[in-house]
Amino acid sequence: MAMQFIRYGQPRKDGPGGKFSRGGSRSGGSSRGGSSSGPRSEGRSEQRGEGRGFGGGRPTGGSRFHGGSRAGGPRRFSGGGNRFGGSRGGRRPEPRLDVTQFINKTVVQEEVQVFTPEHRFVDFAIGDALKENIVKKGYVTPSPIQDRAIPHILKGEDVVGIANTGTGKTGAFLIPLIDKVLRLPDERILIMVPTRELATQIEDEFYSFTGQMALGAVSIVGGANINRQMGILRRDPQFVIATPGRLKDLMERRAINLKRFGTVVLDEADRMLDMGFIGDIKFILSHMIVPRHTLFFSATLSREIEGLIGSFLNNPVRISVSTGPNAKAIEQDVVRTDGKNKIDVLHDLLIQPEFGKVLIFGRTKHGVEKLSHLLESRGFKAASIHGNKTQGNRQRALDAFKKSSVSILVATDVAARGIDVEDISHVINFDVPATYEDYVHRIGRTGRAGKRGKALTFID
Repeated sequence: MAMQFIRYGQPRKDGPGGKFSRGGSRSGGSSRGGSSSGPRSEGRSEQRGEGRGFGGGRPTGGSRFHGGSRAGGPRRFSGGGNRFGGSRGGRRPEPRLDVTQFINKTVVQEEVQVFTPEHRFVDFAIGDALKENIVKKGYVTPSPIQDRAIPHILKGEDVVGIANTGTGKTGAFLIPLIDKVLRLPDERILIMVPTRELATQIEDEFYSFTGQMALGAVSIVGGANINRQMGILRRDPQFVIATPGRLKDLMERRAINLKRFGTVVLDEADRMLDMGFIGDIKFILSHMIVPRHTLFFSATLSREIEGLIGSFLNNPVRISVSTGPNAKAIEQDVVRTDGKNKIDVLHDLLIQPEFGKVLIFGRTKHGVEKLSHLLESRGFKAASIHGNKTQGNRQRALDAFKKSSVSILVATDVAARGIDVEDISHVINFDVPATYEDYVHRIGRTGRAGKRGKALTFID
């Protein structure tokens, strides 16, 4: 299909009320890792999945409605090494890497290009109540993706937005779609996302925009009570935020009728395809009405995503915002372990005062859990999130990290897409990411909201 194309900057080469009140089941408080310094006294829960041994870490000085590759394949790294400076028979090899991918020594004195928006939020053709809530959030001028995308979405045009997490893309689609529902009360919006954490983040953002409005949203995700979710769907919320697997399950149970949904958003479409959801996505889209209003947001464009765009979007506007991993806000470097114990090397980094709030990535669920326990045993305030944890435990760990009850969060790539914390000082790749796209999304957790950040990758 023919497409319009709008580009801002240079794209990365790699390419209240009523029945919808906010009370709910989501738990707050600190996570398991939020305990005070000293050895951990509680027992470890048994974890499924692959894992590897660790050695050695810093002494400390529910939702409103919760029921709960690019074309040609991903680019892998060249080079390599073993995680712990030894070998063990039968262990899966580490991804091989090109060290230069992880080095970007930024020059602080370098002049940074300043974005000049074409609009202010008050200029957009949206309702006064919505504008008032935007102002209450302290928003005055839109981000580049918001500035470019909102006018087209308000016109009802299909949009493909190429932008990383942290660029304001959630607001770019929520603001115009909330206005759409206010104007068309029978309209229903479906938002598909790859992870539970991202669904929760979008739901939180939705309610921050809809104070004093009789609008509702529900997160439909795995790991939560499906019967509760079915009950909330019977209340007919205007926005359904769902992971593809759980949504398909509810469709098969006839708990949701997608023929009522005239708008669909695919957020972080590249990650959904990486996680193997392409079949579910095609199944879901095929059960929606035609014509419909379709929005795609992704950090990269793969051959599979291009195929989805060609099949399911109608003459979309393409908007690309330059937010690649070489952004001036993130200094990237490597940490060479040179045969030393990786935990000891990590310990020596974490005790340095500039390591304020640290996000550490591991490759496996079991490995992430074990690393978190080891850091706690050394007195660090650490927590973990991964696919073997329940939704409640994952949310409590993330809330504790956001509130600084814990200063270290250890995570897998699957959980990474839902982490939206503005003051992360460092991202550490304790395990090398499998693909360059995973690397991009990992380090994008730091250097946000106008702050500088640092990304470090461990290599032998």
